[in-house]
Amino acid sequence: MNRSFTSEFALDAGLIHLNHAAVAPWPRRTVEAVSRFALENMRRGSWNYPDWLRTEALLRGQLAELIHAPSADDIALVKNTSEALSFVAAGIAWQAGENIVSSNQEFPSNRIVWESLAAKGVELRQAELDGAATPEDALFALVDTKTRLLAISSVQYASGLRMDLERIGRFCRDREILFCVDAIQSVGAVRFDVAAIHADFVAADGHKWLLGPEGLGFFYCRPELRNVLKLTQYGWHMVEAIGDFEQRAWQPASSARRFECGSPNMLSIHALSASLSLLLEVGMATVEERLLANSGWLMEALGQLPGVVLVTPRTEECFAGIVTFRLVGQEAKNIFDALHARGIFCAHRAGGIRFAPHFYTDRAQLETALNTLKSLLNSDYQ
Repeated sequence: MNRSFTSEFALDAGLIHLNHAAVAPWPRRTVEAVSRFALENMRRGSWNYPDWLRTEALLRGQLAELIHAPSADDIALVKNTSEALSFVAAGIAWQAGENIVSSNQEFPSNRIVWESLAAKGVELRQAELDGAATPEDALFALVDTKTRLLAISSVQYASGLRMDLERIGRFCRDREILFCVDAIQSVGAVRFDVAAIHADFVAADGHKWLLGPEGLGFFYCRPELRNVLKLTQYGWHMVEAIGDFEQRAWQPASSARRFECGSPNMLSIHALSASLSLLLEVGMATVEERLLANSGWLMEALGQLPGVVLVTPRTEECFAGIVTFRLVGQEAKNIFDALHARGIFCAHRAGGIRFAPHFYTDRAQLETALNTLKSLLNSDYQ
């Protein structure tokens, strides 16, 4: 492992963390940032609030850099992905008879929010991603003249399928269809460019591949659409003249801050900024290269095990950090429980087992996880 980030991760000996697609461990610098912030609060209260605001501004810039947004003004800090997607669902002036195209593999956050629009006469169409020549073709087949928005996860949480966002984005832009991306399973894992994929809206949490805390994420809204979305939350923090508490007349901020109604989560802002400093320091090209190498190695090794069937596609550019597999003639939940009992931290998804290593995961740890799986498959562990 590269010495520049070896010391950043200090998991307990005997624990192999292959669950970054759920909730990730924090780097050491993030723990230190939270500790400093807590001690400062204990000793000085909010005396240094101007410094906290500078960290907030830094975080917006870091996120903009990470997703190649034109400006930090395009970044809203939100509680989670669901809140961000709700801004889109509740903010569009829908007409009865319109539809939204998505897939049948979405995490509930990217399904329930669109299903909630049924009361307005808006239909959610869910494509069977395995039912066409490509997953993208399956989506396109459901589009018609009444399609207002296409909403898709950049990487499917259970199968690990990585979508061709550039192709989808071009398709939507050519037809004037809004394009909304749930990017929680790709930002921080692989390179992401909102302009290259023609995204109108992008949402993600910080607690997975971004290595940050739960309770803080981001919402990107294409600048031209900020005034189009009807606001659904109001408060002191979303106004243009922020800090001028005596001013009675107000208007929403011209920046994406218009989506932030109240006080910022300063503790998590300090934490996530520290985590992103590591990713940006290492460089997303290096992060992606190492992460894909780990996923590729896992799929190659798993593919050689008798009775193991890969769910995640092995085709280049169709996978990211998630590797999911099923077991022929075995109860996946039993194997999952046995892996956990032996310190292999993974997830039970898609009727199988999901491994999700990050860029810093050592190859020796992956080998240990595979050898543990082999021993379980060859023994009467039940």
